[in-house]
Amino acid sequence: MNLHEYQAKQLLSKFGVPILAGELAYTPREAQRAAINLGGGVCVVKAQVHAGGRGKAGGVKVAKSPDEAFDYASKILGMTLVTPQTGAQGKLVNKVWVEAGAAIDKEFYLSMLVDRAECGVAIVASKEGGMEIEEVAHTNPEKILTVVVKRESGLSGFHCRRVAQFLGIEKDKVASLEKVIRSLYTAFLALDCEMLEVNPLIQTKDGQFICLDAKVALDENAM
Repeated sequence: MNLHEYQAKQLLSKFGVPILAGELAYTPREAQRAAINLGGGVCVVKAQVHAGGRGKAGGVKVAKSPDEAFDYASKILGMTLVTPQTGAQGKLVNKVWVEAGAAIDKEFYLSMLVDRAECGVAIVASKEGGMEIEEVAHTNPEKILTVVVKRESGLSGFHCRRVAQFLGIEKDKVASLEKVIRSLYTAFLALDCEMLEVNPLIQTKDGQFICLDAKVALDENAM
């Protein structure tokens, strides 16, 4: 069972996962009001459909004002978004997530998957945040790290430090990243996820880690 981005973020925030403030909108006027509620500055208008690659297809726009948020929402709402994951038929957009802007310094890829062969959870990480992981795996597989966490032993500091080292995180920021990874792992188990993908996980200019996007698939029997 796939969740929309806004649903995934609402759930993850309950486990302490850092996300940006945002509001759901079904009309351009609601998107404008959401932008005002978020402070009236830079915000991002995101189509809410079950598909990746929304940005390349025109489903994610950065607005510099509430009026711009209104204009972008007018274009996105009602459009049929076609991405590699939707097929040629595309998906109709009937709602958008209006989210606060962020001063992005670095972008990373981070996901967790059920690894049935190893009876654990596979943490997949890459410096190539914002890109589709399938593309990275095909062209530059050495840029992807997979760390398996055995269910009986659980997540340890070693796993988190291994990810941080691979991503080139500064020593004084490793503890902050570990906190995010632990929150995501706790949410993964508690929600009975099959897959949890954060792409990108950003590091802001002041050193904070924030989940800028979230894709969650739950086990249908557990839902």
